[in-house]
Parts: sequence; C-alpha cells; structure tokens
Amino acid sequence: MSRRIEIELTSSRPDGTWTWRAAGAREPKGVLDGSILPSGTKAGDVVKVDAEFDIDGIEILSVIQGRTKVNKVETLQILGNDKPFEPVTQQLAKRADKRGPRRDRDDRRDGERRDANRRGERREGRPEGAERRPRPDTDRPRGPRRPRFEAPPELPQRPRPKRLKAGSQHRKAVLADLPENQRPIAELALQGMQAVRQRLKAANEALSAEGKPTMPEQSVLQMAQDLLPRLRVADWLDRAEAAKRDLDNLDLRDLRSVLAAANDPAIERDEACRNLLSELKTGLTTRTAAEHQNWLTDIGAAVEVGRVVRALKLAGQPPKPGERLPDDLARRLTEATVANLTADALPDRWIAVLEAVAFSPIRSLVKITTAPTQSSPELVKTVERLASLLPQIAGLFGVSAPSGGQPPKPLRPTRPAAKKIPPRPSASAAPVTPTTDVVAPEATAPASTESIVVESPAVAEPTPVADTSPGAEPTPVAENSDSTETPAD
Repeated sequence: MSRRIEIELTSSRPDGTWTWRAAGAREPKGVLDGSILPSGTKAGDVVKVDAEFDIDGIEILSVIQGRTKVNKVETLQILGNDKPFEPVTQQLAKRADKRGPRRDRDDRRDGERRDANRRGERREGRPEGAERRPRPDTDRPRGPRRPRFEAPPELPQRPRPKRLKAGSQHRKAVLADLPENQRPIAELALQGMQAVRQRLKAANEALSAEGKPTMPEQSVLQMAQDLLPRLRVADWLDRAEAAKRDLDNLDLRDLRSVLAAANDPAIERDEACRNLLSELKTGLTTRTAAEHQNWLTDIGAAVEVGRVVRALKLAGQPPKPGERLPDDLARRLTEATVANLTADALPDRWIAVLEAVAFSPIRSLVKITTAPTQSSPELVKTVERLASLLPQIAGLFGVSAPSGGQPPKPLRPTRPAAKKIPPRPSASAAPVTPTTDVVAPEATAPASTESIVVESPAVAEPTPVADTSPGAEPTPVAENSDSTETPAD
C-alpha cells in the first residue's frame, strides 16, 4: 500500500526526471518523473508525495497539494459609546418537580422496562411485528459521489532470492603458494591486466623521479600473464562453490553469471571445475523450470483476485528471456485489463494500468473503444509518452504515435552505481611500489621473480578500473519493473 512522505528535490536531469531524498535525511533517495511535479518547482523544494514501497525500491506515484498558508487576518473594530455602564443581574426561580427526584424516576422506569422485556411485551406506540417508519427525505442538495473502489485481497509474496556471496578460500591458497615478492602482482592480476599496467606505469614514474632504475615492464607483465590462469580458476571455484551452497535460493542472474564466466580455457581444462560446472548447469535447468511454473502461477493468482497491475508487471518479467505466456492465460489477462480500462474508471487507475500494459507481452491484444469520461493532465502526458507502444489507445485521446525514435522506458527509481572496492592487501605485504635493485633482464629472457623487491609505498594507488579479464564477473542487470502502481495492486 502507498504512504505519504515528504521529500526534498535535489536536482533536475536533462531527460525530465528529478532526483530526490527524504526531507532532512540522506536516505532513502531515488528518481521521479518530472511530469508529476507542479510548475515552478525548483531544487531544494520540499513536497508531500504519495509513494509506493515494494521490493524494487520506492516509487513516487503523485504529488499531493498541501495546504497553503494564508497571511490575511480579518479584524473586528469595536466601537464604543458614551453611555455609563449599568451591570445587569438575574436570578432564576427554582421549578418545583411534582414527580419526585430525577434519580428515583429513572430507576422506576428502568425497572418497568426490564419487567416488560421479561414478559415479552413491547412498549406502546408500535404494534407487534410493525416495521420502523423510514425517515422522510429532505430536500438538501447532494453532490456527486466519488466511485468507491474495493481493494482486492492481498497475495502472499514469494521470498526474495539470495545474492551470490563468494568466499576466498581457493584464492588465498593460491596466493599462499606464491613467493612473497610475487603476491602484489598476483593481487593486481586478479583485478585485470589493465590494473597491472597502470600500477606499473605509476611505479616506474616514481622511480624515475627518484633517480632509481625502473621495473622491466615486459617482464612484469609476462609474470602477471603466467599467474593469471591459476588465479582465474581459484576465483571461479570460490564463486561456484558459493553458488552450489545456495543453489535452491540463489538469484538466477548470479547463477547465470557464474556459468558464463566458465567459458575460459583454463577453467575448462581443470577437472574440479568441469565436475562443478556440470552440477551448476543441472541446477540451473531445474531452477529455471521451477521458476517458470511459479511465474505462471503468480500471474494466474493475481488475475484471479483482480490485481491486474501486478499480473501485468509479472508478465513482463519472465524468469528466462523470450518466454511466452500460454494462450489461455494471455486471454484471461487481456480480458481483465480491458475490464479495468472502462469509461467510468478514474484517471489514476488508467495511468497505473497503461504504465503496466505498455511493457507487457499482451499490449498488442488490448483493444479499447471508449476513452474515459474523466481525464487529467497526468493521464494525457502518460498517453503521449506511451503512444509508440500503445498506438490504438493513444488514438482515443487524439494523440498520434511518433514514427521512429527511441521507445520509452518503464518509470522506476534508478539504483546507485556500485562502487568497486579495491582488494584488501594481504597481511604479509601492504599496497607497495615495486622496485628493483638488480639490472633488468634482457628482453628475450623471462622475468625473474627474485629481481622484485618490496619496500614502503612511494606513490598513491591508481583508481581501480573495471576488470576486462575472461574470469571477471559481469555486472548484473536490474529486472524490468514498473513504479506506477495503485494502492490496489
């Protein structure tokens, strides 16, 4: 269900969206569509909004117009006169009550009423079995009543899948087997060869400034290339074993990322990796089939209880890309959608259903013949934004679908970009600057690990960059979800 909160607008984006945060706090925060804000809004304004809290974040539905402060004060002027003040006093005479004290009379009536009820008698004035007279209708004018909407029953939510939390057992074992002077290069190689090149370049610049001999770049890079296969295998084993432990509850995106990282010659040649890869592939097939069945069950249950917006959003988020809805379920969902887009439905309901149906697989099956009798500027803006996806419905509002251009995206709060944390240095060697006290080997000879000496740091660490190695974990992509949902769905 939606809640009303106060948010502070922090900045405006070129695409028409605004960033916000909770008034007076750092969290929560997110992004909202600028079309729902009143004109003249500026950064720093605090507004009250209607927000929906779901598993994907906080979705701003609409802005609530607060009370405006009126500075106008009406005063009454007191006009005096010259007449002298004459006080007035009065004294009321007591009225004699011939029926006795009030308390005794009430007690007597209560006793008679209880005796009559025990005998089954009724009070005089209305015969036995007679109906109560209806109250006469008054001539008071009554305004139009707002349509009353009964919220459908709630549906149980499935538990949220776990995210992958890999350990470091195999990676620490590989680093422990290496000589101490090779561990800094091995830790950099885990971040990718680009990180090795950047650190080596910065170290050589610092050594040249101090007048010391520089590191042979080709030898150090060749050393990192030789260590990288073992490190990639160890890193993949840590992730694969963590995925196997939570195979029944792991997010399918993380499981697919582990299987995609196995397309590495070094991992394919390892016997332990092949056995573990076979188990993960079997688990992915089983989980995909189970998630597909749960997907169809949840859509059918949402349609059954009348939660059309939730059913449309679920239909647009299949567990496997490219999955199609069965014809029977698609027909039921289409009929429920058309039943919600009636002429007497409120504009807010039209906005919520249109936002959900525009990004669902049944948007081409929805046929509407009548526009709503009540409209609003927000509804017209929604139709204009979704005209390319819903051209038939846009024609009812006199909006023509644009040709070409980029299709619209669902309204949803954006998640902040994940910051990549540099690896924690080992206990034996802190982040250091490699140097050498031996003459650099020839270009044709391989680099010697004994020629690398570790000393105190001399330059600052470069900014970590994205890992482009074959064993790097791909960035998970957020599922397609929508944020325009009414309290009923």
